[in-house]
Amino acid sequence: MSTPSSTAATPNIMLAIHEKKTTPLDLYRPLRNYIAFTYSEREAANLDDDLQTLNDLRSSATSAADTLPHRRDLLQNYHKALTAVESRFPISPDKDHINTVTFVWHDAFKNKQKGSQQNIHLEKAAAVFNLGAVWSQMGLGFDRTSMEGRRQAVQAFIAAAGAFAYLRDNSSMKASMGSSTTVDVSVECAGMLERLMLAQAQECVFENSIAKGSTPGACAKIARQVGLYYEEALAALTVAPLNQHFDKGWLSHVQLKAALFYAEACYRYSLELHEKEEIAEEIARLKSGATALSEAKKSSSKGAAQQILDAMNKLEANINRNLERAMKENDRVYLMRVPPASALPPLPAFSMVKSMPMSEVLDASKEKMFASLVPDNSAKALSRYTEMVDGIIRTQAEKLQQGSELTRVRLKEMDLPDSILSLEGNALLPKALKEDVEAVQISGGPAGLDAELQQLRDLRRVNQELLVQTEELLQKEATEEAQFRSQFGTRWTRPQSSTLTKNLQDRLNRFAANLKQAAESDARIERSVRDHSALMSILDRHPIESALPTLARPIMSLDANEDAIVGALKQSLRQLETLGAQRAGLEDMLKDMKRKDDILPKLMTSTGSYEDLFRKEVAKYDPICEDIAHNIEAQEQLLLQIQAQNDEFAAVFNIEDYRASCEKSYKQIEAAIAKFREIKENINEGLKFYVTLQDAITNVKQQCSDFVMTRNIQCREMIEEIQRKTASLSFQDARSKNSGAYNYPPVGQPHQVQRNSSQQQTDPGNVPNPFPQTPYYQQPAQHPGYSQAPPYAPQQPPPPYHVPAAGGSPYPPPQSQQQPGSNHEYGQPAYPGWRGPYYNAPQGQQPGSLPRPPYTVPSPYPPPHQSGYYRPQ
Repeated sequence: MSTPSSTAATPNIMLAIHEKKTTPLDLYRPLRNYIAFTYSEREAANLDDDLQTLNDLRSSATSAADTLPHRRDLLQNYHKALTAVESRFPISPDKDHINTVTFVWHDAFKNKQKGSQQNIHLEKAAAVFNLGAVWSQMGLGFDRTSMEGRRQAVQAFIAAAGAFAYLRDNSSMKASMGSSTTVDVSVECAGMLERLMLAQAQECVFENSIAKGSTPGACAKIARQVGLYYEEALAALTVAPLNQHFDKGWLSHVQLKAALFYAEACYRYSLELHEKEEIAEEIARLKSGATALSEAKKSSSKGAAQQILDAMNKLEANINRNLERAMKENDRVYLMRVPPASALPPLPAFSMVKSMPMSEVLDASKEKMFASLVPDNSAKALSRYTEMVDGIIRTQAEKLQQGSELTRVRLKEMDLPDSILSLEGNALLPKALKEDVEAVQISGGPAGLDAELQQLRDLRRVNQELLVQTEELLQKEATEEAQFRSQFGTRWTRPQSSTLTKNLQDRLNRFAANLKQAAESDARIERSVRDHSALMSILDRHPIESALPTLARPIMSLDANEDAIVGALKQSLRQLETLGAQRAGLEDMLKDMKRKDDILPKLMTSTGSYEDLFRKEVAKYDPICEDIAHNIEAQEQLLLQIQAQNDEFAAVFNIEDYRASCEKSYKQIEAAIAKFREIKENINEGLKFYVTLQDAITNVKQQCSDFVMTRNIQCREMIEEIQRKTASLSFQDARSKNSGAYNYPPVGQPHQVQRNSSQQQTDPGNVPNPFPQTPYYQQPAQHPGYSQAPPYAPQQPPPPYHVPAAGGSPYPPPQSQQQPGSNHEYGQPAYPGWRGPYYNAPQGQQPGSLPRPPYTVPSPYPPPHQSGYYRPQ
C-alpha cells in the first residue's frame, strides 16, 4: 500500500504581507505648540525629550531599512507611544484641537489607494497592520525544511494572526469612522488575514506531524483544520469589500490550498479507514478528495503557483492508486455499498494553533511617555463617570447576592437538596457536626484511645521503676552505714542515715501515694473507655454519613407516582442551580465590563457635553442589568414551584419521621463526640501528670545519688582516720602480741590487706588514699560529723501532697525542686533483690529481679496540651 509523504515532502509556497507605506510627518512641532498653549511653556520644555522620542519612533517605524526583528520591536514601541498620545492630545479637525496633523497611509494591496485622517486611529491601525505584516515576513523567512525552522515559523504566523485579530477587534472600527480610509485595515480584511496566518501556522504543524511519523488519523485531523482555515479566508475573499480588492493570484492560491488540504485530509483519513477495514467509507473519502482536487485545478487561474499544482498532482496520483486498490478489494471481498459523498459525516478536525494575544505585547499601562500630562477636566470627568459605573455595579451586585442568599435560606427551610440526596443513599451531616467528627477522626478517633491508654500504663511503670531505683540507693547506703557502725562501735561518730534522709524519704513516700492515686484514676479512665466504646464506635465509621438514616420509599403506593414527584423536584432544582450559575456569570460580566470600560480617549476628543457622553456610555450596561432582573424574577417563580413540589414530596415520603430520625442520630453523634473529648482530655491530663512526676522523681533521684556519693566520701575519710589512730600504737607491743595491726579497708575493698613493711604500718602518710584530695562534699572543720543540714537537704520542705476533694483531679501535681534543662536516664533497672513497698512485681517474675523499662530517654511522650486536671468518669 502506498503511503507517501505527500505535500510534506517539499514545503508548499506560503504568503507574506507587505507593509503599508506612509508619507513623512512631523509630530514634534504641533504637539509642542498644543502643550505650550494649553498648559505652559515650562511643561512643553519638560516634555521636549518625549516629543522628540515620539518623532524618532515614527520615522524609524515607517522606514524599511532595519532588520525584521528590529522593525517588530519598533512598531510595538510606537504603538504604545501612540496609546499615550491618544489619551492626552485631541487630534481632530476641531479648531480647539490639534488640527494641523494629518496621517496619510497607502493600501498595502493597492498602493495607489490611500487614506488620510486627522485623528490617531488610522495611525494606530496602520502600526498594528505593519506589525502583523512583519511577523508574516519573519514566518516566511524561516527554513521550513527542518523541524526547528517549522516550529519558529509557527510562532511567527500565530503572532501575525494575533496582530490582525487585534486590528479587527480594536482598531479597524475606529479607523473606518474617519473621513478617508483603506480596505486593508477594515474589519473584513483583518479577519481574512488572521485566518490566512492561522492556516499557514497549522500547515507548518501538519508538515512537522508528517515528519515525525504521526498516525494517519492525527494527520487527517490536522490537515482538515488547515483546509478549514483556508476555506474561511477564501469565503472572506469572495465577498465585498475584498472580492474586488485582491488580484486573482491571491484568490487562486487560497482556493487551491483549501482544496489541497481537504483532499489531504480525505487521503489520510482513508488510510485509517483501510486499517479498520471500513472499505466502503474509504472509497467514498478517496472519491471526495479526488473530486475536490480535480475541480480546484479546473477553476484555478493561469497564475496559480506551479509548486501547489505539483503537490496536488502528486496527491491525486496517490489517491487514485489507493482508490483503484480499494475498489478491487471491495468488488472481490467486501461487496459493500459505497455511500454518496453527501451522506458522509464531516471530517474530524483539530486545531493546533490559535492567535497570540496582543494585550500584553501592546500593553501601554506602564508607558512613561507624557505621564505628567493629564488634562484636569478629563480627569474630573473620568472620576464622575467612574462613580456612576461603580454605583451601577454595586446595586446590581447587591441584587445578585440577595438572590443567592434567598435561595440558600429557602432551600434550607425545605431541607433541600439533603432530603433528595438521602433518598438516593447520600445522606449529609450538618457542616459544623461534620467538622467535629473529622477533627475526632484526625486525632485518632476512639480506636486510637487504646494506644494512649498504653502510654499511660507505660509512663506509670517508668515512674514506679524510677521510684524503686531511688529507694534502693538510700537503702543500700543505710545498710552499709549500719554495717560500719556495728563494726566500729563508738569510734563511728558520724550521724545515722535515717536522720539525714527523712526529707527525701518523705518526698518519695508522697510520690508513691501520688502514683497509687494516679493508678486508680487510670483504672477509672479505662473503665470509662470500655463502658462507652459502643457509643463512641460510631465516630470510627468511614464515612460517618453511613451511620445516618436514609429516606425510604413508602411501603405501599396507590398510584405509583413517587418517581414522577422526585423527578420533577430534581428537575426544578437543576433549573435553580442553572440560574445560580447565570448570576455568577452576570456578576463576572459586570466586573469585566467595568475593567474594560476606558472612556478617557473619548473624553479627550469629545466636543459636546460630558453628560451626553456619559448617558451614551452608561447605556451599554442596560442589557446586563435587564438580564439580572429577569434572572431574579425567574428564580422567584421557580422557588414557588419548588415549594409546591416539595410539599407533595414530603407528604408522600413522610419527611417528618425522617427528620426526627436524623435529629436522633445527630444527638447520638454529638454525645459520642462529647464523651470522646472528655476521655481524651482526661488521658492528656494523665500524660501531663506522669511526665511532670517523672521529672520530679528524677530530680529527687539525683539528690539521693549526690547524698550517697557524699556519704561514701565521708565514710572513707572516717575509716582513714580510724586507721591512722590504730597505726599510732607501739610497734613493739604489736610484735609482743604476735599480731599485725588491723586496718579497716575502704568500702568495696577486701578486708584482708597484705602488709609489705613495718614502715607502711607505722607511717600514716603512707596509708593509700584512692579518693581525690578535694572530696565531693567538704566536711566542716569544727566538727567531724554533720553540724548542719547537708547541701542536698531542702531549706524549706515542700508542702505535702494532699488528696484532692471530691470532684478534683486524681493526679496531684508533683512538688519538686526541678532543675530546668537537666537530662537523666529515667529508666535504669532497679537493684536486684529488693522490692519496695510501692512496686508490684508482674506475675511470673522472679523475686529480686525487675524488667528493664522500655523508656531509656527523658520524657518519652510529648507533654499534652495545657489544661486543668481531668476528671475521670
